[in-house]
Amino acid sequence: MIRNPEDIKVLVTRHFPGTGIDLLRKEGFNVTLRDVDEPMTYEELTGMAKKHNALLCTVTEKIDKSFLNECDHLEVISQFAVGYDNIDINEATRLGIPVGFTPDVLSEATADVAFGLMIAASRKMFYLHNTISKGEWSYFIPRAHLGTGLRNQTLGIFGLGRIGLEMARLCKGAYNMDIIYHNRTPDKDAENSLGAKFVTFDGLLRQSDVLSVHCSLTEETKGIFDKAAFMKMKPSAIFINTARGQVHNEADLINALENKDIWGAGLDVTDPEPMKPGNPLLGMENVAVLPHIGSAEMETRNEMSVIAAKNIIEFYRGNKLPNIVNPEVY
Repeated sequence: MIRNPEDIKVLVTRHFPGTGIDLLRKEGFNVTLRDVDEPMTYEELTGMAKKHNALLCTVTEKIDKSFLNECDHLEVISQFAVGYDNIDINEATRLGIPVGFTPDVLSEATADVAFGLMIAASRKMFYLHNTISKGEWSYFIPRAHLGTGLRNQTLGIFGLGRIGLEMARLCKGAYNMDIIYHNRTPDKDAENSLGAKFVTFDGLLRQSDVLSVHCSLTEETKGIFDKAAFMKMKPSAIFINTARGQVHNEADLINALENKDIWGAGLDVTDPEPMKPGNPLLGMENVAVLPHIGSAEMETRNEMSVIAAKNIIEFYRGNKLPNIVNPEVY
């Protein structure tokens, strides 16, 4: 049944870009905007959610089984993100709560960050930038701070979805890189358009000059890049992760870099987040680390806000969510 938006209370957990919030208000929804940047505690989130019909949240909110059962009155959840590993999707489905997300829109922005991290790590850019601020830039040393080339190398993609495909296109176009990938199933379109080659996970590790991670975080992928995986990679390889920090074991990654099992790394995600300022990765010459900014582009974040809002709007118009994680809820 179509509901009057004025009767619907929507909790917006963070100060997301105003495009989506304005859209909800224009439609007449009763919006509670938590107008601060710091995330709520679990208790605060639960307490506020109990007073609302709909929830617009992001990956830092813990929407687990306990939360969902305490707030089983919620009619719809819309996530301001492409990932949703913070939400117990099975429990939401069991309770009949549709969960929306914002796919596609951030693919190019996140791939740009992966591409940039690859270049930054390969040429030691972050480390060398810091030497200037420390007053260590003195004179030309022909054999110092040498990077590694990317042209005609092999790019390995773990998780050739929307973002992985865009990363592959960038690397193919800019550096004529050969593309190999590992997915649950082969992607014939990517193979036809990019000449990409499906390989086993072991083959991906052994053959990649640059290995870029773009998978979802699941029980299967959690910690999959561990000591054993890094030991199989080329000592000249660069590891890139813009997916989720828990896909790699951070202690094992540090050891692999220190032992020169791999050459370098570029990370937009860490475990834990935020990374502590004393982390050894931050001082390594061949490493570039960013604070999870994959979608941090004005146009992208605005569009994410609109998509998240439209999921809620369409739900209360009596339609299916345009971008839904759990369509089986219907």
